[in-house]
Amino acid sequence: MRSHASRPHFAWAAPADLRKLFPALAESTEIYLDSAATTQKPLPVIETIHRYHSSRTANAGRGTYPWATSLTTRLSRIRDRTAAFIGAQYPDEVVFTGGATAALNAVTLSWGLAALEDGDEILYSPADHASNVHPWYHLRGLLARFGRRIELVPYRVTGDGEADTADILAKVTPRTRLITTSHLHHVYGGLTTLAPLRGLLDPEILLCYDCSQSGGHVPVDVTELGADFAIFAAHKMFGAPGTGILYCHRRVHASLVPFLPGGNSGVLVSEAGLIPAAMPALLEGGTQNIPGILALGSALEVLESFDIGAIEEHNRELTLRLIDGLRPIDGLDFLPGPAHAPNAVGYGITSFTLDGISTTDLGFVLSELGFLVRTGLHCTVALADSAAGARLADADDSVRVSTHIYNTTDEIDRFTQCVKTIAEEVR
Repeated sequence: MRSHASRPHFAWAAPADLRKLFPALAESTEIYLDSAATTQKPLPVIETIHRYHSSRTANAGRGTYPWATSLTTRLSRIRDRTAAFIGAQYPDEVVFTGGATAALNAVTLSWGLAALEDGDEILYSPADHASNVHPWYHLRGLLARFGRRIELVPYRVTGDGEADTADILAKVTPRTRLITTSHLHHVYGGLTTLAPLRGLLDPEILLCYDCSQSGGHVPVDVTELGADFAIFAAHKMFGAPGTGILYCHRRVHASLVPFLPGGNSGVLVSEAGLIPAAMPALLEGGTQNIPGILALGSALEVLESFDIGAIEEHNRELTLRLIDGLRPIDGLDFLPGPAHAPNAVGYGITSFTLDGISTTDLGFVLSELGFLVRTGLHCTVALADSAAGARLADADDSVRVSTHIYNTTDEIDRFTQCVKTIAEEVR
């Protein structure tokens, strides 16, 4: 592992030089404003993936020859680095998965199936990403087949785009086993820590944070968050698709079972069944996405070279500038989030609608003019609970703008001027 002193420092590079670090941006004149969907990939990440496939390709943990053993050592060091990056106290709390969705499903299948009993409750937000909603409903259905009925209790989101901690506290009961939340909301851009609940909750209640949007965008310390589970998406933090990080606090290890039995996850012994391996191998059955994990290591190096605090401040500046530029436009409405917050906050995500034009058409016009944004439901779906006979959430069809270190104030100014022009034409 390279020392901090030897890492390249890109944070102070001129915009043109910074753009060269991301080849897809360097070869395009379009303005990419969709980093909440996936971030652009820096050269070190691209080169790492290419090197794995072109030089000494091997499987990790499967051989005693140098190609394999050196790879095993590299993956172990990346696990150490990942633990340090997210604030985990121990490397065995870090599990590499096939993505953030796979990580959330791992929580439901490795913990939920084994630990939940009839009548237990999970608190969740229907407005969260589908990957932090659907797995819990799937778990409820699976458990019902075995005669265990759990309750999924929805809580509200505030106008600031954060989890409503007062509503959560009001809905906690002696049967509450877990509270799951987005750390940084993928549509609203509000940051939730659950800090107001510290000391008010039964310490046995587990906390699960979906950090898919915050990882690589703001400093994340899972220990400070009090997380029992935390989920990260590598492709949203300069890494490659198909790679995720699942943080599992050591206190939950004893309650976990393999969710993907295979190589590494345990030893099969006749009538005794499967004896689980120690963490993190218990949840890493089968061949891992080796190039994806190697790329994650390079992505973390790049993120650390920028300084994650500097990335957070850069996104804050761009978000506030975007809100200030869009606010005067007639017919433009912001979804919940920083635009409605009493303080000047922003984390790189802003969503809005514009009267007189559908979000789909607006996104198309913007793309024709060189601005690449996300439109639609953003993987947030309308949700009805037939058991409760009530509609829990309506999906927000909107335009979402999301930024990163490679975006500039000039790009934001050009974008807001473009939206203003479109608004004038459709009015």
